[in-house]
Amino acid sequence: MFQAKIRSDALKGIVNIISTLVDEAKLNVSPEGIGLKAVDPAHVAMVELDVKKAAFESYLADDTQIGLDLDKIKEVLRLTASGDIIEMEQDEERGRLIVRVGNITRRMNMVDTSSMSDPKVPQLSLPVSVDVSISEIQKGIRAAESVSDHIALTADAEGFELSCEGDTDSVNLRLDKAKLVGLTVSEKARSLFPLDYFSNLVKAIPSDTVVKINLGNDYPVKIHFDLAEGNTSVGYLLAPRIESD
Repeated sequence: MFQAKIRSDALKGIVNIISTLVDEAKLNVSPEGIGLKAVDPAHVAMVELDVKKAAFESYLADDTQIGLDLDKIKEVLRLTASGDIIEMEQDEERGRLIVRVGNITRRMNMVDTSSMSDPKVPQLSLPVSVDVSISEIQKGIRAAESVSDHIALTADAEGFELSCEGDTDSVNLRLDKAKLVGLTVSEKARSLFPLDYFSNLVKAIPSDTVVKINLGNDYPVKIHFDLAEGNTSVGYLLAPRIESD
């Protein structure tokens, strides 16, 4: 059983975060909230999401699983305005999710979750932690996208840097420690990542968000942030591109 009401802005943010990696999602529903773990088809990036009960206007649920076609949810969201309340209800008998916005009701078949397993989240101890406004990173991404297909993230005790080098041009974004919200470095770290993946993750994050970036040498990058006034926790994990000697 699952019944909930949520503001359209909150649901849009959650759907954008997930749909940057997958088209279908398995939601693990409990009386306390909703959890999700998903990996993209190429197994390059992962998202872990925890939506607490308090993120909803109202929430009533038992332990269950709901499989969603995210494109169908986006179709409903396109009908909404900021501040609209979306009602959702599971029809277990017919295997459907009923979604109501104002006087519109959409009934959609749920995705079969029997073959959708929860990926295991690697436990990584990374030497660098950077707290930064995502708008700064988005600015660097916009500058880098026409230059190369990969991007290097580097951090030392003095600051954090994004750099991108193509055949003829290069782009560098340097954020000194004073421009960061926080910086903890036990050793200098640098890793290279596919720019298209990194760009898609960064663009899905609301521009007024402060993110925590954990980085190592040729290790995955972890990006963590909160939504919905701290009631939704999101973690991205992106595999590095190993540089050849």
